[in-house]
Amino acid sequence: MKLTRRGATLALATLSLAGIFAAPAQAAMEFKWAHVYETGEPYHTQAMWAAEEIKKRTNGEISISVFPASQLGNENQINEGLGLGTVDIIYTGVAFAGAIHKPIAISNAPFILRDFDHWKAYRDSDLFKDIAGGYDSATGHKVHALTYYGQRHLTANREVTKPDDMKGMKLRVPPAPLFLMFTKSVGANATPIAFAEVYLALQQGTVDGQENPLPTIMAKKFYEVQSHIMLSGHITESLLTIVGGHVMGQLSDEQKVVMDEVLKEAATRATDEIRAAEGRLADEFRGLGKTVVEVDRQPFIDAAVPLHNDPESGAGWSKEQYDALQAL
Repeated sequence: MKLTRRGATLALATLSLAGIFAAPAQAAMEFKWAHVYETGEPYHTQAMWAAEEIKKRTNGEISISVFPASQLGNENQINEGLGLGTVDIIYTGVAFAGAIHKPIAISNAPFILRDFDHWKAYRDSDLFKDIAGGYDSATGHKVHALTYYGQRHLTANREVTKPDDMKGMKLRVPPAPLFLMFTKSVGANATPIAFAEVYLALQQGTVDGQENPLPTIMAKKFYEVQSHIMLSGHITESLLTIVGGHVMGQLSDEQKVVMDEVLKEAATRATDEIRAAEGRLADEFRGLGKTVVEVDRQPFIDAAVPLHNDPESGAGWSKEQYDALQAL
């Protein structure tokens, strides 16, 4: 059949319209969120909530998959991965971020924070904003939120009540330099071990003890291989939520606002859960037959405070930053 010029034009127009309507929707930006915590911990559940909320608020333009329990690497590896672009968002302890920008680890110095209210004051302060901004400038990444990880307490298979009890003790600490400040203050032998390997190290006697907040001791089941929990509260720990610079460069201004709002909200939600857990877990551990020891913290404070500004012990902040934190 002969096709007229008018018929050909109509046919082409029809094909063009069909192509428009058949064209697939723009694919969502897909990102990987990596962390080292268990699936039942608030950090993971709130990361999952945040991923879904960000997807919802951006009408599906951003899709985030969360990889817990060191699936994409330990703390040092996921920090490196953020720079390499192999991961896109991470939770990380401030001490690990401090390997790149030392001042951001300031809150990890033993007994530098007085209590939870002091931690909150720091989180909401211009000091934290300035220090986080320094990290952003140094790395090209973006710190969005600070999450309360809890007061770190000591566990062992014997009672510890004073610094002298820890002399020569093989203590597992995270593989980040600032944790050496605590072990140095009590004369313990620091044994850096990746988080995923701690349970086995305790079980096999590679180390004598470890230190973590009560919710982590429960989630990682360290109490199964440690008989005593000392409520030393020597470090008030925090996690940073950091988005890679390669991600931020892909986002519109509107998407950046959503990302920031949701990540901050997730941090607040996780913080509230951790605080609630801290309030009940000592009794739960007693119910499990563990010995929970109320420690006089003053001798530990006296041993640690002189090291707060000792560069050899991991300090990397200015006197002005230190004084500003103490004044909060």
